[in-house]
Amino acid sequence: MPIYVYENLETGERYEFEQSFHEPAYTHHPETGAPIKRVIFAPAVVFKGSGWYIKDSKANGKKEKSESEAAD
Repeated sequence: MPIYVYENLETGERYEFEQSFHEPAYTHHPETGAPIKRVIFAPAVVFKGSGWYIKDSKANGKKEKSESEAAD
């Protein structure tokens, strides 16, 4: 299950809660009842450069014929 970060609206303190994707976001701390909001972060993985997909895939996406298929 994913871990979400919440921030206390009164104190600015941050909490981590493990929740299912299907559960709605908390609006109040489950134990103290203090108002909280979910904090959104940038992704932990950042891809830089031209990317592996340019080097590892075919230029036009066309399937090249092998020598045995070309001979037929």
